[in-house]
Amino acid sequence: MRIKPIDLYQQTKLLRDYRDYKQKIHTFFDYKPLDDFDHRYHDLQQRNFKREELSNALLTMNRQWDAPESTYRNIQRLRTPEAVTVIGGQQAGVLTGPMYTINKIISIIKLAREQEEKLNVPVIPVFWIAGEDHDFAEINHIFIEQEQQMNKYQVHQQVNNKTAISDIQIDKQIMNPWLDGLFKQLMETNYTKELYDEIRICLETSKTYVDFFAKLIFRLFPRSGLVLIDSGNKHTRELESDYFVQLIKHQPQISKGVSDSITKLQKLGYSPLLTAELTDAHLFYYQDGERILLNRMENGDWEGKQHEIRLTTAEMIQIAETNPFCLSNNVVTRPIMQELLFPNLAFIAGPGELSYWSALKSAFHALRIKMPPILPRYSITIIERSVEKLLKHYQLDTQRVINNGVLQDKAAWLESKSTPSIRQTADEARKKVARAQLPLREVAMAMRSDLGALAEKNLFYLQKHISYLESRLMQALEERHKIELAAFDLLHCTLHPADGLQERIWNPLPWLNAYGFNFIENLMNQAYSFEQEHYAVYV
Repeated sequence: MRIKPIDLYQQTKLLRDYRDYKQKIHTFFDYKPLDDFDHRYHDLQQRNFKREELSNALLTMNRQWDAPESTYRNIQRLRTPEAVTVIGGQQAGVLTGPMYTINKIISIIKLAREQEEKLNVPVIPVFWIAGEDHDFAEINHIFIEQEQQMNKYQVHQQVNNKTAISDIQIDKQIMNPWLDGLFKQLMETNYTKELYDEIRICLETSKTYVDFFAKLIFRLFPRSGLVLIDSGNKHTRELESDYFVQLIKHQPQISKGVSDSITKLQKLGYSPLLTAELTDAHLFYYQDGERILLNRMENGDWEGKQHEIRLTTAEMIQIAETNPFCLSNNVVTRPIMQELLFPNLAFIAGPGELSYWSALKSAFHALRIKMPPILPRYSITIIERSVEKLLKHYQLDTQRVINNGVLQDKAAWLESKSTPSIRQTADEARKKVARAQLPLREVAMAMRSDLGALAEKNLFYLQKHISYLESRLMQALEERHKIELAAFDLLHCTLHPADGLQERIWNPLPWLNAYGFNFIENLMNQAYSFEQEHYAVYV
C-alpha cells in the first residue's frame, strides 16, 4: 500500500474553520484538537471514575463477543488510576456498515497508540456501539458494485420502528439466505471461503445485530486491544444510573445551553446539524419495546412527544435510580454520558458529529465537566490497481475525481469521439431550420393567429425530428464506445459513488474478499496524520 493526502473541496464552513484553527469556532470547544492532550490528561486526573464497575461491565460484554486477549489486557489496564481512553462510536451496521466505521476505528486505535507513547500512560482505544439507537433502516443493508453501479442489498427483516438495535434479535431464516445471496455476487478468490466461513461463524453465534457487529469487528482488529461497549446493554445502563440522575436534575441548564449555542453558531454563519428547543428533554423513555422521546413541560413534568407517557421529575429520578433500563440518551446527552463513564482523553468524530458537538460545551459545563479534545477521524478512499490504471489511461486527476466524479469527463471524452460533433451539428441544424421557416411563420401570423400557432407547432415538430436523430446518433456512438464508457462509470461509482465519498457508501466486504482479513491491518499500519483532510490509499 501507499498513501497520498487529498484535499476535499466541499467541506462545511464549520469543519473547514475548525481544521484551520479559526478562533470564532474554537471558542465553542474546551481544548485544541491536537495540542492540549497534556492539559486534558491533567484535568482527568482531578476527576473520579467508576473504574472497577466500568471494567467489570466491559469484561462481561466483551467476553460475550469473544474478544481477543489484547482486549482483556486493556480492560485490566483501565482499572489503574492513570489509564485514560480514546473513544469514537457508530451504529452497529450489518457487516460493519459503510467503510467510514472502519476508518473511525483505525483513527481511535492510532491516536491511542500515539498518545500512550507520548504521555507514557495506558491509553485504551474504545468503540462505543450505538445500540440504543432505533433506526434499523440505517443499518440493515450494504451496497455492492455490480456492472458499474452500486446495488443495495437489504436485510428484509420486519422490525418495530422504535425498537433499540440492541434489542433486535437476528432472524436467521432471513439473514442466512441474505448472506448466501450476497456472496454469490462476489468474484471467488483465494480468500472467499475463509471470509464466508468467518462471517458465518460470527452470525451463527450472535443473537442480536450488535452481537454480530461486535464479533466481526474483533475478527478484523484481533491484535489492536480495541474495547467495545454497547450503549444499549443492561450492564451499561446499570453504570449510567447515577449519571441519569445528574442529567435529569440539570436538564434545564443543558437544554438552554444547547439552544443558546445553536443560535450563536448560526449568527456566526455556521449551519449546525443539531436542532434543539428549550422543551427538549434530551432523553428517551423505553416502554413496551419502544423508545419514546421526552419533552419537558412548563410545570416541570416529562412527557412523551406524542403524549404517550407523563412523569414528574421525582418519578424520573426514581426510575434513574431503580430502573435505569427504561432510560436512554439522545444525540445531546450521549456525549455527556460517555465523558461521565470514561476517563476520556479525546473523542474521534465524523464531520456530522463535530457539528453536533459544537453546540454542547455549555451542556458539559452544566455538569461541571469539560468536553474532550475533538479530532476529525481519518477519511480514506481505497484505489485498487485496476482503478489507478484507468485514471492514468484517461489522464484524470485523482483528487478531482474523488471530489467531483467523472461524469463531465465522460461526456467530454465521448464528445471528442464525434467528428464532426453530433451535438454541435444538431444545434446548427435546429437554428438553420428555424431561420428557413421564419418567413412562413411571419406570413402565418399576419394572416390569422391560429395559423401562426400552427406554424409554431410545425417548427416544434421539425426540431423534434432533428433531436430524435441526434439521440439515435448519440446512442450509436455510445454503443461503439461502450467499453470505454463503462470504464468511466466504474471510476465514478468507485471513487465518487452517489456523488459523494467512497467511504460513505462502500462496505469493506469487496476488499476483504480480494485481499483477505489482513487488508484492514495493513490499512491501519499506514502513516496517517489527523491534520490531513483525506487520503487516497493505493492497494
